[in-house]
Amino acid sequence: MLQIKDTLVSLDLAERFFCCDLDKCLGECCIEGDAGAPVTNEEVKMLKKILPVVEPYITLRAKQVISDNGVAYVDEEGDLVTSIVDGKDCVFTCFEKNGTCLCAIEKAYREGKIKDFRKPASCHLYPVRLTKYPSFTAVNYHRWKICKAAEVLGRKNEIRLYEFLKEPLTAYFGKEWYDELALACHIYLEEYNK
Repeated sequence: MLQIKDTLVSLDLAERFFCCDLDKCLGECCIEGDAGAPVTNEEVKMLKKILPVVEPYITLRAKQVISDNGVAYVDEEGDLVTSIVDGKDCVFTCFEKNGTCLCAIEKAYREGKIKDFRKPASCHLYPVRLTKYPSFTAVNYHRWKICKAAEVLGRKNEIRLYEFLKEPLTAYFGKEWYDELALACHIYLEEYNK
């Protein structure tokens, strides 16, 4: 583990190669699993606020789920997560003609229709998951078979996980934190010749 301020960061962020390969995975991380994406109470408020902007992108079934159950719910583990359609798809997914799943929130953000919210932090940071403890936050790589293509592409392009996630990690923790992480990863990789 690397200690960066009040976080403990898994060495996976330095050692693992990663670069999303949407052409191969087709955005499967938004449609697989048994629960929605983890969200905070503040993010739920934002999701409700931007819903009118995002609604044109989402499916009719997703609109019905949101109408019936809201944008989020508490799952079996007691976590607040985005609502899901038919037990798996996040309600905020949209699909390209080739079947690629995209985040409707991020699509609206990229098109300039939303200015102050790109998507929930847990989605932006993925495949990293954060676990908050009383005195620190654990920053871990969530390994999932559907991301194998991202590991292959990352290795091919020599992009480490911490490098791939520079923008979201900086957005979440700040530039100073990210710069300290990047330096620690560089030193670690040099020392252990990974």
